[in-house]
Amino acid sequence: MQKKILLLGSGELGKEFVIAAQRIGQYVIAVDSYDNAPAMQVAHEREVINMLDGDALDKIVAKHKPDFIVPEIEAIRTERFYDYEKEGITVVPSAKAANFTMNRKAIRDLAAKDLGLRTANYRYATSQQELEKAVAEISIPCVIKPLMSSSGKGQSTIKSEADIIKAWNYAVEGSRGDIVEVIVEAFVKFNSEITLLTVTQNNNLPTLFCAPIGHRQERGDYQESWQPANVSEKDILEAQDMARKVTEALGGAGIFGVEFFLTDEGVYFSELSPRPHDTGMVTLAGTQNFNEFELHLRAILGLPIAEITLEKAGASAVILASENSENPTFTGIENVACLPKTDFRLFGKPTSRPYRRMGVVLVNETLTSTSIEEMVERAQKTANLVTVNP
Repeated sequence: MQKKILLLGSGELGKEFVIAAQRIGQYVIAVDSYDNAPAMQVAHEREVINMLDGDALDKIVAKHKPDFIVPEIEAIRTERFYDYEKEGITVVPSAKAANFTMNRKAIRDLAAKDLGLRTANYRYATSQQELEKAVAEISIPCVIKPLMSSSGKGQSTIKSEADIIKAWNYAVEGSRGDIVEVIVEAFVKFNSEITLLTVTQNNNLPTLFCAPIGHRQERGDYQESWQPANVSEKDILEAQDMARKVTEALGGAGIFGVEFFLTDEGVYFSELSPRPHDTGMVTLAGTQNFNEFELHLRAILGLPIAEITLEKAGASAVILASENSENPTFTGIENVACLPKTDFRLFGKPTSRPYRRMGVVLVNETLTSTSIEEMVERAQKTANLVTVNP
C-alpha cells in the first residue's frame, strides 16, 4: 500500500507528518523554498522551488507523478491543484479546500455568507484608503490580517486612527503570495479561543473530532496550547456543528484545524487550516490514541479511524529564538530531559531570527491528577529552561 506523497512546505508540522508516513511505509518528497528545511531531513527526496511559480510547480508534479499532493503552507500556486485533480492526483484534502483556505477571503465568505456561520463583522481593503474606510465601518478596536499569511505574520490590532498606516504597512510586509489585500475584523470580546481538530474521512465514514485544544497567542502566533480545553457541552456541540458544515462544504479527507472564539453570545467561527495545526502539537504529548499527524495520514490513505480517544491531559509551550543566526545551537536541553512526564522537539531549522519557533516542550498528566492551569505553567517554565544560541 505504499503511496508517493508530494509534501508542499517542509516546516516542523511537515516534519512530524513525514515521520508518521515513514512509520507505515509511505514515500515522501519534501518541497520548500529553501534547502534543509525540517521535513526534508526525514523525507526520501527533496526539491527546492518557489511554490508560487506555477511552471516550477508543474515540473515537480510531472517529474514525481505523486499519488497525493499534501500542502503544508499557504504560499502555493493553489489554482493549479484543480488541474492536478483532473490528472488523477489526490490533492489533500481537496483542490477546493486548499484554494479556499489559503485565502482568508474565500474561507470567510464561505463560512459567513454561504453557510451562515456566526463570525466577526468584517470588511476587505486593497489600499490604505480602503483600509481607513473599512476601519470606520467596523469601528475601533479592530483586527487586520493579510489575506494570505501564517504564524501571525502581518496581523495586528488597530486601537486608534494613528495605528492605521502602521497596520497597513505591517500587513503588506507579512503577506505571503502576491495578493495585496487585507481583512479587517471587528474585535470579538471572547472568553477563550479553541482549536477543534476535525477529521474528515472518505467512503461514507463519519467525521471525527478531537478533544478541544485551548491556546494563547502573542503577535498572532501560538505560545502555549493545552488539551482538553474547558468548554461547555453546549459550546462544543455548536463548534462541532460549524466544523462539520464547513469541512463538508470544502470536501476531501484529512485533518482540519478549525479555530473558534467562545463568547457569552455563543461560538464564533474564526479561521480554518486544511492540515495539522500548530496548536495541535500538544497531541505529541500522548494526549490521544493517535496524534494529529497520524490522523491526517490515516484519513488521507483511506485507513478507517474507528475512534479518537483522549488518553491524558497535555500542554505544549514553544521554544523561541531571540536573535538572527546561520547556525543556531541550544543549551538547557538536559534540564528538560531530566524532568518527569516531559518531552521536547527541536525542529532542526537551519537558521533563526527573533521569535522564530525553533522547538516545543510537551508535558502530560493523567486526566484527574492536576489542573490544566498548573500544567500550562509547567510547560511555560520548562520551555524557558532552553536557550537558542546564535
